[in-house]
Amino acid sequence: MNNQRLLTGLLSAVLLGAGVCAFGQGSSVITLAQLFESAERNSAQLRPSFSAEQEACQEIRVARAGRLPDINAALSFSYIGDGFTTKRNFADYQKAPIPHYGNALSLSINQPVYTGGAVTSGIRLAELRLTAARYATELQRDNIRFRLTGFYLDIYKYTNLRGVVENNIAQARKVLEEMQARYEQGVALLNDITRYELLVSDLELQLVKIDNTLDILNSNLVTIAGLPQGTVIRPDSTLLHKSLPTQGEMAWQTEAAVNSPVLRLAQSDVDISRKAEALTKAERLPKIGLQAGWSIDGPILVEVPPINLNLSYWYIGVGVSYNISSLFKTGRSLSRSRAATLHATDRLAAAREDTELAVRADYIRYLEAYEELNTRQKSVELAERNYNTVFTRYSADMALLTDMLDAANSKLDAEQQLVNARIDIIYYYYKLLFTSGKI
Repeated sequence: MNNQRLLTGLLSAVLLGAGVCAFGQGSSVITLAQLFESAERNSAQLRPSFSAEQEACQEIRVARAGRLPDINAALSFSYIGDGFTTKRNFADYQKAPIPHYGNALSLSINQPVYTGGAVTSGIRLAELRLTAARYATELQRDNIRFRLTGFYLDIYKYTNLRGVVENNIAQARKVLEEMQARYEQGVALLNDITRYELLVSDLELQLVKIDNTLDILNSNLVTIAGLPQGTVIRPDSTLLHKSLPTQGEMAWQTEAAVNSPVLRLAQSDVDISRKAEALTKAERLPKIGLQAGWSIDGPILVEVPPINLNLSYWYIGVGVSYNISSLFKTGRSLSRSRAATLHATDRLAAAREDTELAVRADYIRYLEAYEELNTRQKSVELAERNYNTVFTRYSADMALLTDMLDAANSKLDAEQQLVNARIDIIYYYYKLLFTSGKI
């Protein structure tokens, strides 16, 4: 018989059975929704995004503080040495006694009234950055959910494959026992027995590799979802039987245009660039503020001889300031801001195009998965019919054992492909949800 074909069939086949086999002890059925919820609460990969949002919130508070008055107070004590006087040619030196202990106290207040929109634009810019941080969190959350979905479905596939390999190891050992019996009767070759022993050994090695793959996938799921270490995840077998929506491509495109975090993040970059441009323009406008102050100083050193008294005064008024250098410096900054806005706008257009193409590709694959499911269902029917025919002939000694094994392998392979086709439908459905921002 063709041992290579048998090995391929045994390794690729999957029995549908009544459910999914657990690959470890103490496993529990966990749905995708439960994984998403756990990752939302516990995933370490989401924490940087949440902390970035908190940082952006604090930036808003800092920006709003620009509306508050600037209050400055100063207090000083000093020792003043004696002075001296001379003529302009430094002749006629005379000592000028000065009171030695000096003090100064001042208080000034400046309340911004008009800043050319700098404060308002700064607050709005901080708010836009908070919005961008939230969109970045949504994008990271969607990425994590889609990764969890991929690992989850892979566990489903490999768990089924593990059961098939175990089943076929038992089947191969049964065939080996029959060969040994025939060898004792002198109707089988020792070489055939050796080749079947190698086949069993290869299947056992494949079982070890499957176990290692399942362990890696389970570890990835547990870690990313923030579940307790040692948790063994068993996928929900009812996942394959859920009814999935089949709305048209335009509905998915509309969902993506509205909800895609990639597009939202790109749009927020454009808004941030435009607001930064407005903030740069504000540098060319004057600043107006209400001013008030009070000070007391002593001694009075502007008189000769100095007067050993405190001089106190207060003031209130309106202050206007204008940075004249902004006339020739701001132009370069404004050009840079406009270039940044153009760049952000181009990135948004590119992101829209990429999203449209991704939705279209995912939708085509989604429909293709349904077509493949129909084909695989027909293949299962044909394989079962062929298996029943060969089994009947084998029971009547009209077919060889190799024909029986080939028919069984064909049936198992068709069933495995049917399971994979159903899983592919779920995968591309979640891929559409991910691309459109609805996962």
